[in-house]
Amino acid sequence: MDGMRGNKIVKVLKDEILTSISPRIGEIIMSAPIEYINKLEEIRIRLGKPLMINCGRSDYMLSPKGRIPGSIKDAYIVSKDDCERTIQLLSNYSVYSLEEELKCGYITLQGGHRVGIAGKGIIEGGKIKALKNISGFNIRIARQVIGAADSVMKYIMKKDDIYNTIIISPPQCGKTTLLRDMIRQISSGNEKAGIKGLKVSLVDERSEVAGCYLGIPQNDVGIRTDILDACPKSAGLIMMIRSMSPQVLATDEIGSIDDIKAIYEAMNAGIRMVTTIHGDGIDDVLKRPYIDDVIKNRIFERIIILSSKHGPGTIEDVIDGRDLKSIID
Repeated sequence: MDGMRGNKIVKVLKDEILTSISPRIGEIIMSAPIEYINKLEEIRIRLGKPLMINCGRSDYMLSPKGRIPGSIKDAYIVSKDDCERTIQLLSNYSVYSLEEELKCGYITLQGGHRVGIAGKGIIEGGKIKALKNISGFNIRIARQVIGAADSVMKYIMKKDDIYNTIIISPPQCGKTTLLRDMIRQISSGNEKAGIKGLKVSLVDERSEVAGCYLGIPQNDVGIRTDILDACPKSAGLIMMIRSMSPQVLATDEIGSIDDIKAIYEAMNAGIRMVTTIHGDGIDDVLKRPYIDDVIKNRIFERIIILSSKHGPGTIEDVIDGRDLKSIID
């Protein structure tokens, strides 16, 4: 089984990721021990710093031969040439072609993998116009987990409808993975369970849920899902309400007052909502401006609490929003 997993991730690395980064760094990654490759979540490239990989919430430096060194003096140090080659390959030797993506700070690769980019921001009118002197890359490996939402679907779906649902989760606890599979199952339905699929409009502001590449979703988000990619949530939710007649709206990481206004507009139109928010539980979320309002008003009928207690995606609780009075009071 480990060999099968290793073969799969090695193929993904070769076909979808390493062709877009410095060849020297690609060689080092491919030389890393397979047990680390199997758990690979991020590749961190920082100018003048050790090349690092993130595996299961732990960081590891790599040596020039792909080994895990005992100290920083034995680690491979990322060079200026590594950074320059990486941005050249990401942009197919035309950095100007990535101008819009660089404003957002990330690029989506084939396969749905996301490359976060750091450097010097050029500001115009209070907004980032461009990035230059690029000195850092965070390559996040996309892994769709089909069936990740199996254990919670019985709580959020009715025969021909769903409950308004929010996932509360700390960072890196699997909330986007869970949301993605919930959307897939809501959209495609489940014939065995007698559940009809519903029309879903997904506003994927950071291209993480569907992982669109050249307009094509790299992740399975269901057969009835329309995707608005790389659009701010608040504006995107309103656009989808008015243009796509969704039965369900979905988006990741709400937080601003504009997001909340868009949620209320969706509710007033009779549209169901599935979304997420960063937090360590109900008490933490209730301390947030704007968010506390939708929780106290019991807009969300189902609240899923995630943790990483037993690994990312641990379901701590599924709360009926109508039973929150005792918690809130």
